[in-house]
Amino acid sequence: MSKLAALRERLRSYGSCLVAYSGGVDSVFLAYVAHEVLGQRAVAAIADTPSLPRRELQEALDIAQRFNIPVRRVKSREFDNPVYLSNPQNRCYFCKHELFAELTPLARQEGLAVILYGENASDAGDFRPGAQAAAEFQVCAPMKEVGMTKAEIREYSAQLGLPTADKPQMACLSSRIPYGEAVTPEKLLMIEKAEYVLRDAGFFDVRVRHHELKVGQLARIEVGPGEMTKLLADGLSTRVAEAIKQIGYTQVTLDLQGYRRGSANEVMVPLRKHPAA
Repeated sequence: MSKLAALRERLRSYGSCLVAYSGGVDSVFLAYVAHEVLGQRAVAAIADTPSLPRRELQEALDIAQRFNIPVRRVKSREFDNPVYLSNPQNRCYFCKHELFAELTPLARQEGLAVILYGENASDAGDFRPGAQAAAEFQVCAPMKEVGMTKAEIREYSAQLGLPTADKPQMACLSSRIPYGEAVTPEKLLMIEKAEYVLRDAGFFDVRVRHHELKVGQLARIEVGPGEMTKLLADGLSTRVAEAIKQIGYTQVTLDLQGYRRGSANEVMVPLRKHPAA
């Protein structure tokens, strides 16, 4: 049995489900296959939060409409939690905890048997404190359970005609701020606009890391290693820097190692306990 067939069988066994949906590669694929198998008994739910870029929100809603996937838009309140805003290393736990706390009564209200999210087999061994929140709320990760990797999800997505098959890997905007530096909506808006500058210039793998200086803010750009030559050619880096400074950054730098998954975790220290607020 193929992993896609195994996933369909597992989804069918639930009878109904609510899919935590963000518009990324994993959640679009999961929501699509769940809808394919369960029809209107599979519903997607997307959190409208400052950590989700506005374009991403709209694209996610457009994809759901295109494939007739029922979608619910919920307001999550992680920004009311001072622990989340303090940006500990397990910040993702508090975000996911808030999300699943919102989705649990929604699933109950709509008579949906289980909540699903898009963790997959490639995430094994990565630092993912959100998985703890999923376990606490008994949220299922069916793609991980059938052993489906990120590469396989992209391959199946292409076979199914999903527009996210080759979409760049995304993470919430809060992940661009170093642990221990406060998360604020104002910083996230700056990051969002700065990343738009790079994406509109044609770059695929993009992160703008936000660093607070004694005076002003520094934007540390990561682009794919194969894209650095493009950034440094024909004066593009100067134009990009000027555009990012217009957003409010005082300094703009390029990370010479380029984009790599988990770079924010390279300076991690042993976790302290942070009680949920």
